[in-house]
Amino acid sequence: MVHGKLQDIFFEVIKGYDCSILCGFRDEAAQNEAFHTGRSKKQWPNSKHNGTPSLAVDVAPYPIDWDDERRFYHFAGYVKGIADQLGISIRWGGDWDGDNDLNDQHFFDLVHFELELEEIKGDLQ
Repeated sequence: MVHGKLQDIFFEVIKGYDCSILCGFRDEAAQNEAFHTGRSKKQWPNSKHNGTPSLAVDVAPYPIDWDDERRFYHFAGYVKGIADQLGISIRWGGDWDGDNDLNDQHFFDLVHFELELEEIKGDLQ
């Protein structure tokens, strides 16, 4: 299960941009495999994919072409624009620090979108 705010974003995204949900929640085995294969920097249970509901989702533009990196950047801009229109703060795995400088990244997870902490504060209380 993915957090309702992420669902809201991607219900809107799919109206204008075809995409595939690759992963929402990851159990311990899946998270540790993602870590050991270098697809994640976090081990279980420290990823936002590891809670219920999941606070992160991996989504790719469809059809998926892993060699077309520019399309992933275009898609992320579209997703961020929809999130902004909905008033939902998200972080994207191609700009972890959110400063719009894509040259200062060291780990690129171009399919990763997660809720910012401010979006989930009420859920944590």
